[in-house]
Amino acid sequence: MSGGKMKMKIPAAKIYFPEEDREKLLEQIDEILESGQLTLGKYTKEFEEQFAEYVGTKYAIAVNSGTSALEIPLRALDVKSHSVIVPTNTFFATPASVIHAGGEVIFAEVTENLCIDPDSIKQKIRDDTKGVIVVHIGGIVAPQIKEIKEICEDHGLFLIEDAAHAHGSTLDGKMAGSFGDAAAFSFYPTKVMTSGEGGIITTDDKKIYERALVFRDQGKAGFYGNVHIEMGYNWRMSEVHAAIGLSQFARLEGFISDRRRNAKIYDGKLKKIEGVTLIKIPSNVESNYYKYVVMLDEGIDRAAIKKELKEKHDVSLSGEVYELPCHLQPIFKDSYGFKEGDYPVAEDVCRREICLPVFATMTEEQAKYVVDSLKEVLEGG
Repeated sequence: MSGGKMKMKIPAAKIYFPEEDREKLLEQIDEILESGQLTLGKYTKEFEEQFAEYVGTKYAIAVNSGTSALEIPLRALDVKSHSVIVPTNTFFATPASVIHAGGEVIFAEVTENLCIDPDSIKQKIRDDTKGVIVVHIGGIVAPQIKEIKEICEDHGLFLIEDAAHAHGSTLDGKMAGSFGDAAAFSFYPTKVMTSGEGGIITTDDKKIYERALVFRDQGKAGFYGNVHIEMGYNWRMSEVHAAIGLSQFARLEGFISDRRRNAKIYDGKLKKIEGVTLIKIPSNVESNYYKYVVMLDEGIDRAAIKKELKEKHDVSLSGEVYELPCHLQPIFKDSYGFKEGDYPVAEDVCRREICLPVFATMTEEQAKYVVDSLKEVLEGG
């Protein structure tokens, strides 16, 4: 290593459960197993209540995945035979949830900060359009969300937040998950906090809340009955997953604080490196830094950079957000007839971005090592 730099092994992401949390969880899991109530019990209820209070909404509904947390409100808002506008720069689950709920996807362009473009939304609205999904990419609450909300109100459209990345992120002090008619969070293992598998819906709308409770439990009118009033599915969160979620939720603010500390180190050191540009985050946005996104200059080979970082420096980079925009994913490209050039901004940012490692237990020394390693690779060292 040049300059006597000691080699470190840096993972792309890392889950953290302190020993005391693991010990407590084992006791709770034993209690759950002994009780015999393995789903929709006290831990699920407590998780929902705490998360709703944290986000600042009246209701929260725990479910088995972030994908379910998207599809259920779409069903509750009756998107069947209607179109929903979705940014093309998002994970597959966002548009897929619209289709599974019976709707049609309309892809919209994004801006250079990776968020959906309000002007593109205006251009894409059709007579059958019923709503918009805004995605808080990498933990950045879409800075344009107030403008987007006004567009939705002017056209009688609902607004759903895909907040899978945005636990604890804010805009003007207001929490992600409290801007739209409903929001969907994911607790997949790579997220800022996890429940193993799981997700949660937040909303102030009583009708969405009540219908969501029915949809998540096979469309049943009540947990103990067998009368089905909606075309639901098994979207329940288990008590074990809820207990894990509560454990991680208690650590969430600490996790975010750690990530923000390391992001500041990245901010300072990356400004001095040629070949990369930082994503512009407005001063009124507080990201949780689920991802730390950097844009490579035009012409730099991302695959080669990632390969060299891993092989020469043992620094692993996570997947991008995202490597391929949805309109170019084969399932959508083939069925919709999209081609390269249809969404040029999204295609450009998806082609040039990389995500540097960031996790709760990352040290200042590790963060500096990542940047020094990236600098060496970019300089051909």
